[in-house]
Amino acid sequence: MADPKGFLTTPRQEWPRRPVGERVGDWDEVYVPGALLPIIERQADRCMDCGIPFCHDACPLGNLIPEWNDLVSRADWRAAAERLHATNNFPEFTGRLCPAPCETGCVLAINQPAVTIKNVEAAIADRSWAEGLNPPRAPDRHSGRTVAVVGSGPAGLAAAQQLTRAGHTVAVYERDDRAGGLLRYGIPAFKMEKHHVERRLAQMRAEGTVFRTSTEVGRDIGGAELRARHDAVVLAVGATAWRELDVPGRELTGIHQAMQYLPLANRVREGDLLRSPLSAAGRHVVIVGGGDTGADCLGTAVRERAASVTQLDIYARPGEARDDLAEPWPTYPKVYRLSAAHEEAGELGTAPAADADARLFAASTLRFTGDATGRVRALHLAEVDADRRPRPGTTRALPADLVLLALGFSGPERADGGLLDQLGVHVEERGTLARDAGFATNVPGIFAAGDAARGQSLVVWAIAEGRATAAAVDRWLTGSTHLTAPIGPHDRPMTA
Repeated sequence: MADPKGFLTTPRQEWPRRPVGERVGDWDEVYVPGALLPIIERQADRCMDCGIPFCHDACPLGNLIPEWNDLVSRADWRAAAERLHATNNFPEFTGRLCPAPCETGCVLAINQPAVTIKNVEAAIADRSWAEGLNPPRAPDRHSGRTVAVVGSGPAGLAAAQQLTRAGHTVAVYERDDRAGGLLRYGIPAFKMEKHHVERRLAQMRAEGTVFRTSTEVGRDIGGAELRARHDAVVLAVGATAWRELDVPGRELTGIHQAMQYLPLANRVREGDLLRSPLSAAGRHVVIVGGGDTGADCLGTAVRERAASVTQLDIYARPGEARDDLAEPWPTYPKVYRLSAAHEEAGELGTAPAADADARLFAASTLRFTGDATGRVRALHLAEVDADRRPRPGTTRALPADLVLLALGFSGPERADGGLLDQLGVHVEERGTLARDAGFATNVPGIFAAGDAARGQSLVVWAIAEGRATAAAVDRWLTGSTHLTAPIGPHDRPMTA
């Protein structure tokens, strides 16, 4: 480390966000442009280069965090970019979207604010693009083997890039009109602008990966034909079977899934639509679900100029600090966190009956009621106890003419006679694709990667899944592999 006392002399300083009043007027990323690089070298100096870097184990990619922190602190950006990309195909994605379990595992976090690992990662990624340090890496020779990757989310993209670089001919099949999966249509631009995705796709095309968009495997091309065309198949279709809310009034107009709402808002940003048919403009919006997807809906509704927005979380409001007895370091603590969207809602005062950040904690939806036209007009809720049972006398109603369900996902979509049936792959009881210790399904030559097999997870786990599955496919095709496999199919977060 360049400064052995950096963690003692330098306070934590994060990438500053733009003023709320400014950023809610556009869809650009919430951070101040150009403000990260001037502070990041000193922030990297805070890394202690500790004897046992728990940040390695906390990150499923096994990122070489102390190494590239040291290189950044010495302003050796070329070497830092090489070390970062050695384990992570898409650090500009994780540097913006990952909740940073690595920072939870930072040894400094035992008694001080952790190193800003996520910000350092984003700075290296952005600097490497700006200085041309990340050129396409086409393979020296081709294997003569072909691989189909179904799905172009982070798991599918990581698998495709690794297999292309290993010399295989890879085609990525995507049912949407543009590649990127949830990175494209699920993540709002204020969290990650889409030029980051476009830049990586251009790099992958230059390396030889072929993208076949607007192609739904199972409909536009059958499962048997896909297998006949390719020596191996990677199913990276995501966990897009959303969970429902079975309460009275669910059939009313104006109640939609979050992943019906967010893609339409993103398509407006892409120029496909002038206005979303589900726009929150002028509406009283209630979001059911306290996770990141719910927060994405919140930030989107604020920018669409909703009349009011409230987010319901069935869990109690967490404390401000880690409970060292219940959740000792380095476990990931359940503490109160304020996302950019919650900060915006709090400052703008968009919620009619919630905390300052527009969240209602320990709240359970009981039913919906509507008007004579069949449109939802109110959501009825109750406070719940620690066992999520309604507390007597706490029932109340919130005005709601747009309700967004952000309750998570159970696994890949299934339809009788659809892709999974055509391929004959087995599905676990919980709805995810079954696979063995080598990421292989029950059908020889067909592998499963990402949320489709793991279940709903983080972007960093999706990339790790893609890399590990690529190594398994390469070994199956050739008998050996030089590709790295950072995780196993049944590994779970150390800090969960």
